Amino acid sequence: MPPSSASTSESAKSAGGGVQSLERAFDLLERMADSGGEVGLSELSASSGLPLPTIHRLMRTLVACGYVRQQPNRRYALGPRLIRLGESASRLLGTWARPHLARLVEETGETANMALLDGDEIVYVAQVPSKHSMRMFTEVGRRVLPHSTGVGKALLAGFPDADVRALLGRTGMPAATEKTITTPDAFLAALAAVRDLGYAVDDNEQEIGVRCLAVSVPDSPTAAAISISGPAGRVTEQATERIVPVLQQVARELSLSLASQNAG
Repeated sequence: MPPSSASTSESAKSAGGGVQSLERAFDLLERMADSGGEVGLSELSASSGLPLPTIHRLMRTLVACGYVRQQPNRRYALGPRLIRLGESASRLLGTWARPHLARLVEETGETANMALLDGDEIVYVAQVPSKHSMRMFTEVGRRVLPHSTGVGKALLAGFPDADVRALLGRTGMPAATEKTITTPDAFLAALAAVRDLGYAVDDNEQEIGVRCLAVSVPDSPTAAAISISGPAGRVTEQATERIVPVLQQVARELSLSLASQNAG
């Protein structure tokens, strides 16, 4: 016999409730990440608008699954099981990006990289090296602080100044070279220039003798940027005028590629 309308309605409610709980759980995880990875229940309630009992129930489930852990101070932190998911997703993202990076190398002649903002750090997830004998290598998986890199500037240019100041307060601004920006005000001025120009420059700030040009990947599922890097003698101001439009075009094409992967 076909189910009664009442039974069908109850099933729909149950299914809808399940999807809603899943959406809420992922929303809480993202809010935790945005807050630096550790929050209290009252903070989550204030930012999400969900009642405390609902948040407590969801967090209990996430703790039981290992995606969240409760700290001795009763606050909640992102759990270790997320690391495996993140590493797998980063590898896939790097795989999808490699053909675009290869095109970047063909058209610019310089080493191409893709990097993500992971917490307060930049992590490189893909690279295609230049064919020049003198070329730049950045190990995939390497982590650096964003204030001394072109990709870091490209990524943080999309964040509110207050969030950038908070990040810099957590990481500090150690000098990698004598040209590294080491004050928040100077860094925020550099980000304003990135927004005006549409690209970021690392001019000997991470490594003396190396110049890097970077742009963010628009509408990426996670904050991502691509860059080229090479000797300062090759990545000149004149070369920048030629390279930047190529970088921007490849970033747009990569964005479309990632969108189609998501849709699939």
